[in-house]
Amino acid sequence: MVAVTIWNEFRHERTDDDVAAVYPDGIHETLADALEDDHAVRTATLDDPEHGLTEDVLASTDVLLWWGHEAHDEVTDEVVDRVQERVLEGMGLLLLHSAHYSKVFKRLMGTSCSLQYREDGETERLWVVDPGHPIADGLGESIELPETEMYGEPFDVPEPDRQVFVSWFEGGEVFRSGCCYRRGNGRIFYFRPGHETYPIYENEDVRRVLRNAVDWAAPTEGAPRTFGKRD
Repeated sequence: MVAVTIWNEFRHERTDDDVAAVYPDGIHETLADALEDDHAVRTATLDDPEHGLTEDVLASTDVLLWWGHEAHDEVTDEVVDRVQERVLEGMGLLLLHSAHYSKVFKRLMGTSCSLQYREDGETERLWVVDPGHPIADGLGESIELPETEMYGEPFDVPEPDRQVFVSWFEGGEVFRSGCCYRRGNGRIFYFRPGHETYPIYENEDVRRVLRNAVDWAAPTEGAPRTFGKRD
């Protein structure tokens, strides 16, 4: 069974009544509910000791989900170093919504990861542009979210290895909403939906994407990698 750690700032839910109404137990608990039937799930938050991401926790994690928004700068560089090292070793990493601005994503991408955005609760349609990809398994041709925050291009990230979703918004904007990367032995998936004031993680198609993405990002056996001088 894939061992999943779900990391969440867990700040908005404790300080904003609108967010607490949508995610009263925290976004991490809703994500855990989406995954726990088929995965071994635990959660961690920003205010836990070492942000809940100790060396032992990361060593026993197959896939790490990351949700952050207002406190990216509070994540210590020591923990970012640990996460980066584990990804290079083979741990999968899923970055959700505003985690595009997280220290760890910017570190792994080597870019600003900046974008355009607008908060007005408009409709989003995520088109499946790579229907043969495992992350799209079991979906229709698109996912429709009736209320969400707009993210728009340009999105300052490297060209993805595979592009699974492209979003369209009522305002006419488009966005690369499902980006796959490989860094070292680790698989990385950035998935755009998930604004804290909308119940997006209750959507069954979104939950299917999360389950598929965790299974895709889990470590796989491969040939050993050796570096340095050979005799």
